[in-house]
Amino acid sequence: EMPNRTTVTEFVLRGFSDIRELQVLHFVVFLVLYLAALVGNLLIITAIVCDHRLHTPLYFFLGNLSLLDLGSISVTVPKSMVNSLLNSRLISYPACVAQVFLFVVFISTDLALLTVMAYDRYVAICLPLHYERVMNRRACVQMAASAWITSIVYSVLHTGNTFTLPFCQSNDINQFFCEIPQLLKLVCSDSYLSEVGLLACGVILGLNCFVFIIVSYVQIFRAVLRIPSEQGRHKAFSTCLPHLAVISLLLCTALFEYLKPTSSSASSLDLVVGVLYAVVPPIMNPVIYSLRNKEIKAAMKKL
Repeated sequence: EMPNRTTVTEFVLRGFSDIRELQVLHFVVFLVLYLAALVGNLLIITAIVCDHRLHTPLYFFLGNLSLLDLGSISVTVPKSMVNSLLNSRLISYPACVAQVFLFVVFISTDLALLTVMAYDRYVAICLPLHYERVMNRRACVQMAASAWITSIVYSVLHTGNTFTLPFCQSNDINQFFCEIPQLLKLVCSDSYLSEVGLLACGVILGLNCFVFIIVSYVQIFRAVLRIPSEQGRHKAFSTCLPHLAVISLLLCTALFEYLKPTSSSASSLDLVVGVLYAVVPPIMNPVIYSLRNKEIKAAMKKL
């Protein structure tokens, strides 16, 4: 063991406040948001599993997305809530490793699946005659599986790389959960450049997904505007616009978090951005997808 590695056995997370009343308020707000995300996503998963009319590629991916949302919000929010209640800020070294690993898995699989869903909408709207053949059950399962597997490998690389670095600046993380950009600020040497390289690859991959999604949507919108009936146009837009909203929120906040210049000073902006990309999308997805969607509403009424 390197001498400077032994210094960190736990990390100190950023709290939302030191005032007891505000800590309780933070706990209550996070609890409400967490329960909303749990109930919303579980309802969607149950509706999709139970209603055989929803056994289509779009809903198969949507079910996966809800599963990811449940996972990603469960990685970050409960720990922060418990810390607020107990007036503590500590997170153990293994728990921090687990948070980083799982969070990266869920977020990157999320992005991969949103990309696949854009492709699904593209085939459905632009190549409707080939839809059954292109998006058959086997293809869908393979796409979802490869999204999960790639993300797990990617996360193992990131997490392994980050936690082999020597931490000696301090053990204060300027975020309410363990995340890589904040951990890199605590590294002693320039040895973190390899991880910055990996992050850069991740950002480029993310941007590629985004470009692919945008190109798919340009094609989709061109096709939709050629649909003669207004009802047809409305239906096509109503499955696509929510999808775009979800992607934009996730990508803009995550890119901001990973690309903004690292300052050693603790700013509240980090916390706000953390909430925007770690807490808001898992709550928004069920709202955006299910409230705009007749099929899911019908399935939920049957439940």
